[in-house]
Amino acid sequence: MPFDAETFGQQTLAESDREVLGWLEFGEAARHLAAAVVESGYEPDVVLAIARGGLLLAGAISYALGVKSCGAVNVEFYTGVNERLPEPLLLPPLLQEDALASRRVLLVDDVADSGRTLAMVVGLVRASGADVRSVCLYGKPQSAIEPDFTWRTTSRWITFPWSALPPVEASV
Repeated sequence: MPFDAETFGQQTLAESDREVLGWLEFGEAARHLAAAVVESGYEPDVVLAIARGGLLLAGAISYALGVKSCGAVNVEFYTGVNERLPEPLLLPPLLQEDALASRRVLLVDDVADSGRTLAMVVGLVRASGADVRSVCLYGKPQSAIEPDFTWRTTSRWITFPWSALPPVEASV
């Protein structure tokens, strides 16, 4: 079955309704965000990704900042284009919250859309006793929380390079 870019994601979105991020631009954005963190004076001990969307950005930022302590918290919220669960849901393996106590944590995600996932994880990390700052590639005007560091703000649906294509399937 050939890939159809127009219908991938269960809904068709007009090109004008999309913000498309390419790999080269992603690299520039990651460096820009790392520089913003450095310029702010915040020195994280840990870079924590909100998986899955924040994994690649967290890795890029951790390299750019020279921070070797990295981790991830697994959260499911989106199930398709503009389709989500009623509430964000933590998935295993669960975060070891006691490992974050008294640490400076840079929390990383791809987008603060509704902001509910980011707000939930910021609260979780703060409750562990950590000093947390958040960074997202994109913020959305309707987000319930504004990340501390954002590369761009848009109201459009975002096509990320890592999720632009459907999952790989075995050829028959």
